[in-house]
Amino acid sequence: MVVIDRPLYLKKLDAWKDRDVIKVITGVRRCGKSTLMTLWKQRLIDEYGIDPSSIVHINLELLENEPLLEYHRLYGEILHRLDSSAGRRYVLLDEIQNVPDFQKTLDGLQARGDMDIYVTGSNATLLSGTLATLISGRYVEIAMTPLSFAEYMGAAPVQSKTPQRAWSEYLHDGALPATLALAGDESLLHDYLDGILSTVLFKDVAARLGLSNMAALETITRYMFDNIGNLTNPKAIANAMTSSGTKISAPTVSNYLEGLAAAFIFYPVQRYDIKGKRALRQERKYYAVDLGMRRVLCSGNVRDTGRLLENVVFFELMRREGEVYVGQSAGGEIDFVTNGATGRRYYQVSESVHDPNTLERELSSLRAIRDNYPKMLITLDDERPVSHEGIRQIYALDWLLETRS
Repeated sequence: MVVIDRPLYLKKLDAWKDRDVIKVITGVRRCGKSTLMTLWKQRLIDEYGIDPSSIVHINLELLENEPLLEYHRLYGEILHRLDSSAGRRYVLLDEIQNVPDFQKTLDGLQARGDMDIYVTGSNATLLSGTLATLISGRYVEIAMTPLSFAEYMGAAPVQSKTPQRAWSEYLHDGALPATLALAGDESLLHDYLDGILSTVLFKDVAARLGLSNMAALETITRYMFDNIGNLTNPKAIANAMTSSGTKISAPTVSNYLEGLAAAFIFYPVQRYDIKGKRALRQERKYYAVDLGMRRVLCSGNVRDTGRLLENVVFFELMRREGEVYVGQSAGGEIDFVTNGATGRRYYQVSESVHDPNTLERELSSLRAIRDNYPKMLITLDDERPVSHEGIRQIYALDWLLETRS
């Protein structure tokens, strides 16, 4: 198995090492969380000089660890493995949500005061309810996504080394790390992505929400994949699905959307009133965590490349800036607004602005914003960066591959 380095997330773990909070790494299944834990364990040994006997790493998805899927046994096994070690100990647990009442194990370990705890989970609900109450203020979430384009480009086989070729495969195959080894074998790739999606829908959505109608869940998932980047709400989705032959209520749609978001299949994005400087509660946009799964479920073809670009830009902004909003102003919609550590920024995304009317439409929304925060237009036009009265237009692949400290 090829291990792909994930420097962004390792840097975050470096920053939180030995701080008295539980590090909770979340993300969709197979996005690389377990590999990150393996990389982090090796980093603890190689760069921090931690004795391997002071580290316990348990993957709770492996069959041999099934006897540990009970919080008392898991707690006892960890203490047993670390019994001979002294000083600071390090506990790494993969897919912790498989253990009922796992929060009791974590609380007991943290209460000892000599353990640095890292866990991964494939469902956002592990940070709600009992866990949030029990360890409130004592955990930090590190949200992990599949490979960025830069990571994908760096790990791609030799024949995919040109940015344009890698971009085409990135949109077709998706960004789950294992797909790199399957590139070029359409049958294996389809089966792998279909299997991951089926597992997520069954285990992480239907089972946790107590859903019995898998056909309806698959239908709404397909609908949402088809409508990435469109402003919508549960009532509008219910009406559209009902008119196309699948009768469903708005509350049911809302329940399904919450489950899909909790399983990290879709990421909802709120609208942001730029003038009023507040989030709006009405319609939202949804973006898909993996475009390969979208292609497999919907049509088998790469299409709507402009919206796919917008989807990729959203996740890149989330990695770089944290929270991302859809902007709303008197001058129209702004694709993305961020409020990261460096301040507010505005982004418009367009597949091409070679048409003067398209260029003017994209620029006019940005020009209508009367402040001095940076404004950027990201396109797939392979041209040198240009400034439109302070609005920076840049080639998307250059921007995605920018080196950042």
